[in-house]
This record gives sequence, C-alpha cells and structure tokens, in this order.
Amino acid sequence: MRMILVGPPGAGKGTQAARLVETLRISHISTGDMLRAAVKEGTALGIEADRHMKTGGLVPDAVVIGMVLERIAKPDCANGFMLDGFPRTVPQAEALDAAMSAAGIALDAVVLIEVADELIIERVTGRRTDPVTGTIYHLKYAPPPAEVADRLQHRKDDTVEACTARLDKYHGETEPVLPFYQAKGILRRVDGVGSLDEVTARLMTALGRV
Repeated sequence: MRMILVGPPGAGKGTQAARLVETLRISHISTGDMLRAAVKEGTALGIEADRHMKTGGLVPDAVVIGMVLERIAKPDCANGFMLDGFPRTVPQAEALDAAMSAAGIALDAVVLIEVADELIIERVTGRRTDPVTGTIYHLKYAPPPAEVADRLQHRKDDTVEACTARLDKYHGETEPVLPFYQAKGILRRVDGVGSLDEVTARLMTALGRV
C-alpha cells in the first residue's frame, strides 16, 4: 500500500497514522523526520537542505522530492509507505507525481480525514497537558481528575486564534491539492468524527482492507 494521508490540523491524523502503519505493516514517512534524518546522515540532499535551513530559508521542493524518492527506495518501504506532511501545495503535488511517475512508482490512495472546522477548534482549544506526567486531557471529551486540574497547562498554539490560523493555511494551501488527486481517481474521503476505532475502521474500508 502506497499512500498519502491528508487532513486539517487537529483531525487526528497522527493517531490514525500510527494505527494504519502498524496494521498495514508499512513505513510512516514524515517529511520533517525525513529531513532531519538526511541532515544527520550527511547525504548530498541532506547537506543541501541543511544549508537552506541554517539561513532560515525553506528547503526547495526539488530537494524534498529527491529525499522522498531516496526514502521510499529503502528496503523498509518495499511493502508500502505512508507519506505524511507532503505534498502541501498543488505545485508540490504535481512535481511529486512527475518524479514518482518517472521512477515507476504509483500511489494507491490519497486518504483525506474530514472534520469540520468548528469541531476541530473545539477539540484543540479544549486540550490541557499535565506537565508532571505529560498526559493530555480534554475538558469535554477526556476530563482530568480533580487532583491534577489545577496544574494543567494550556499550550499557546491551542488557542482559537492559533488554531484558526492553521486551518486558514490548510484551506488556502493544502486543500486545493485534493482535486488533483480526485482527478486521478485515488482520493478517498473518510469521516473523522467518532471513536478512534470507528475512524480506523472507515479508513481500512476506504483502503479496501476490510
């Protein structure tokens, strides 16, 4: 299974990605992790990416795509892979598609986890973290026990303003990628509202793995 996982911030991609890679026995490729690994290994592309990052610039799409092709050629991707965090824009999707086609690699599916903005804002702004144990609670869906309530912290990026800004960026940059994959017939839309097990079951159905 060769796939891309897409969805707005706060839709539960991280949790579902972990479940899918374990069930499908495929490699999870986060572009952030991939970049850091390439820099650490000192590959040619890693050195180039590091040069851009050290000057505060964005790593060029061509460099990231080159890294993706290097990464999916590794033995642990022989059974498949899940790309997470890339592509984020239409030009990136088009360039990635051209590069993968040239390499003889085809995607099986692009899976979109859909959750309405209002619910995402409710999910995100209700999160609280216990600085002692690292446990994450939710004021509505997973209330903390009374004995730890006073020490819980509310992350700065879990405010309405910060969440809205991330959603605006997603709708403006990443959402336009979806028609590109819809036209190719590989976009799968999945309702991300419900229990973890319910969403996982929908994802497996969308991937034809029931």
